[in-house]
Amino acid sequence: MHHTRRDFGKLALAALPAAGALADQKPHSVYGGVQIGIIAPYSFRALPNDADSTLKNIVQLGLSATELQSSMVESWAGMPAVSLGRGRGPMSPAQVEARKTVRDWRLSVPMDKFKSLRKMYSDAGVNIYAFKIVAAQPAFTAEEYDYAFNIVEALGANQLTMEIPLNQGIPDGSVTKLVGDIAARWKIMVGYHAHAQSKPPATMWDEALTQSKYNGINFDMGHYVANTNLSAVEFILKHQGRITSMHLKDRKFNAGPGTPFGEGDAHVADVLLLMKKEQYKFPASIEFEYPLPPGSDTMTEIAKCVTFCRETLV
Repeated sequence: MHHTRRDFGKLALAALPAAGALADQKPHSVYGGVQIGIIAPYSFRALPNDADSTLKNIVQLGLSATELQSSMVESWAGMPAVSLGRGRGPMSPAQVEARKTVRDWRLSVPMDKFKSLRKMYSDAGVNIYAFKIVAAQPAFTAEEYDYAFNIVEALGANQLTMEIPLNQGIPDGSVTKLVGDIAARWKIMVGYHAHAQSKPPATMWDEALTQSKYNGINFDMGHYVANTNLSAVEFILKHQGRITSMHLKDRKFNAGPGTPFGEGDAHVADVLLLMKKEQYKFPASIEFEYPLPPGSDTMTEIAKCVTFCRETLV
C-alpha cells in the first residue's frame, strides 16, 4: 500500500494560510475520520510551554485534540517547583526531600484545578485525549499512579500514557502489572511508549499486554521504524486492538534522524491511509522532533505536518 510522497514544498505553501485562517474559530482536525492531534508541550519546546501558550498554539494550528504532558499540567495545578533529577542512580538528600514534597502535594491536591484546565481547553474546541507522565520523573508509587488516573478522569481524557518502565533496559513486568491492575480498577487504558531499549522494540510490549486488558501501546512509529527497520503498517495491523494512541513522525532506517513527513522511511502517508481505510479510532499525535530547516520556525514546521495529514486524508 505504498503511497507516493507529496511535494513537500507545495504542502509548505498551503500550511501557513490554513493555520492563520483557523486562528479565530473552533479548530477541527478530524480528517477522513482520523483524529489528528499533537503531543504538547513537547512539540512546542522552543516556545513558551505554559498551559495558555500551548493552547493558543494548538488552536492556531487548527488542531482539535491533544496529549498533554504532566510537567505542564501539574505546573498549572500548582505543583511545587523543585528539582527531582533525572531518576538515574541514587538520589541526593536534597532530591529525596524534593521527591517527598512533590509526592505529598500529589496526594493532597484537589482535582478542581485539573478540571478547570479541561474546561479551558474544551471551551477553545480542544479535546484532551491523553495525560502523559513525563519520563524524567522518578518512578511513581502506587498511590501516585492512582493520582495520575484521577487526573485522566478530571481532564476528560480516555488514557494515561507513560514510558514503558525499565529495569536495566528491559521492560519491568512488576511495574506494568501494578499499573495495569490500577488501570483495570479505573477502567482506563494506559498506553506504554518505547524508544530504543536493549530488548527488541518489536516485542517491547509483549509481557504488559498479557497482564491486563487495560495495558496498551502508545505507538511511536518513528522510533519503531528507525530502531527495527520494520514496517509501521505491519505493526499497526498486528496490534491495532491494543494501540491507545500513536506518535506521528518520520525517521530514517538504521537509527537514522528525524525528517519532515514524507521524507523518511516510516511511510507516514501509508499509515494515515491505513487508519482511514480501517476506521481506527485511536488518535495520531503529531510529535515535532526533526531539526528546524534554516530560516524556518517551530510553528511553520508543525503547520506543514498538519497540512501533510490533511492533504493525505481528505
